[in-house]
Amino acid sequence: MNIFRHFEERVEAALASLAAEGALPAGLDTSRVAVEPPRDPSHGDLSTNAAMVLAKPAGLNPRALAEKLAAKLKAEPSVTEVAIAGPGFINLRLNDDIWRAGIPEILRAGVGAGSSDLGAGEAVNVEYVSANPTGPMHVGHVRGAVFGDALANLLEKVGYRVCREYYINDAGGQIEVLARSAFLRYREALGETITIPEGLYPGDYLKPVGQALKAEHGPALAQMDEAQWLPIVRDTAIDAMMELIRGDLSVLGITHEVFYSERALHKSGAVEKTLKLLEDKGLIYTGVLEAPKGEQSDDWEARPQTLFRSTQFGDDTDRALKKSDGSWTYFAPDIAYHLDKYNRGYRTLIDVWGADHSGYIKRVKAAVAAVTDGKAEIDVKVCQLVRLFRNGEPFKMSKRAGDFITLRDVVDEVGKGVTRFMMLTRKNDAPLDFDFAKVMEQSRDNPVFYVQYAHARIHSVLRNAKEAGVADLSDGALAGADLSLLKDEAELGLIKLMGAFTRSVEQAALAHEPHRIAFYLYDLASAFHGLWNKGKDEPGLRFIIAEDRNVTLARLALIRAAAYVIAAGLEILGVEPAEEMR
Repeated sequence: MNIFRHFEERVEAALASLAAEGALPAGLDTSRVAVEPPRDPSHGDLSTNAAMVLAKPAGLNPRALAEKLAAKLKAEPSVTEVAIAGPGFINLRLNDDIWRAGIPEILRAGVGAGSSDLGAGEAVNVEYVSANPTGPMHVGHVRGAVFGDALANLLEKVGYRVCREYYINDAGGQIEVLARSAFLRYREALGETITIPEGLYPGDYLKPVGQALKAEHGPALAQMDEAQWLPIVRDTAIDAMMELIRGDLSVLGITHEVFYSERALHKSGAVEKTLKLLEDKGLIYTGVLEAPKGEQSDDWEARPQTLFRSTQFGDDTDRALKKSDGSWTYFAPDIAYHLDKYNRGYRTLIDVWGADHSGYIKRVKAAVAAVTDGKAEIDVKVCQLVRLFRNGEPFKMSKRAGDFITLRDVVDEVGKGVTRFMMLTRKNDAPLDFDFAKVMEQSRDNPVFYVQYAHARIHSVLRNAKEAGVADLSDGALAGADLSLLKDEAELGLIKLMGAFTRSVEQAALAHEPHRIAFYLYDLASAFHGLWNKGKDEPGLRFIIAEDRNVTLARLALIRAAAYVIAAGLEILGVEPAEEMR
């Protein structure tokens, strides 16, 4: 049971009862009523803002309303204490048994703990990574890749139907650069000595593309004009780069259901159709933009341009759709692409971008609002830069790929699980420092070790219990333990923290913030380690008490449940839980 959601329902019922008695107006909007953990745990287990948000529309003093509501909530069988704080917050303290009842539920759910039906099967499109297919993934892509994948996992955990999508930027100038770079490697494969000029891609990763072109075409391409060989080389290079990118992502355990081609979008005529739709809405006109103040803009030219009325939807300026040569700006196909997502049935769109694209957020939000008549919502999550360190000093690894550090360099150094967890130890829009030495430390200061160590310690205790003669350690047997024997403050603290797991997952999903799960897991690990250490100091609190089988089973049930919650949280982050620490 999600205790917080349960008590939201109880508060709603109490409010309905007050309305039926005439103490409150009927039909009050209760959408802002929340039940949350109090900021200060000493105030109780739960806190509700109901009196604060409903007092004004009800025409009552907040404290007076709080007193009416508190009287109703005191009648709840699991409530042991109700207190009104400040101008009208209501704090509740619950019977410990309602918290203990969560342990058998977790044992029955296993790693499914924390799941909910919040999303009710709603379709959500999460587009992430979407790197230009011009080379292997580099360290700058890692954070967005992990963030997007963890967010997709998180949304699925609470019942959304998620599509993981990658937008292939296979149109535009960078692809022509890729093709010319690959052609040089083809000539090199034919035996020529080449020099890679400034502006082309120098990485060795294009050598296999050159070899593949030679194997398929022999010297024929070298005898063609550029107009003939360019599309052939371009298609081969794109396919090779996407295969390379898929391989890089698989190292992080990431797969996408949809790879959407920008070139295919152009060929389909979708851009023209989308612009016609906007034109029919009166949202396109010819005009001259004012010069941007203090910064350069790709959209600005001192001439009449085809413009989208982006300011009607909250943007700072209207946006150009065509360049001076008549070709589309980058923004035009972006509009068509997001309309395509909407037409595929998605009303919630999430884009994960790098920090260098943050200036485009308002225009994309305006475009989505315009083409969907406000029926779709887009949330753009920006991932800030990752700064690499070793022992506190800025660090640059070998640049096998030409001029950047690859994703594989990072994963080869520290492993998939460590990489993924550490990328989620900061909010996505805050810079993240990644120190290769510190992320491998076995200390409390290393969150991934601290969480994994808690999980491994629990499995060590369970193995020890088996050796000590506890015959049945099945989840069913542990779920039947006498949990009323769990009375110590540290035991109850761990139980209550686990009781908040489903709410924590739901809140993280609603906010689109998977880092909250990493934070929660650290707090849970800290509570477990605290209980472990307390047992070292007080033998009566150890997990295995040879002379008291009932207490032993209750404590084993507690920590087995904690292991499941840790495993469930790590699954959201895409990290495999450790049963032993090497």
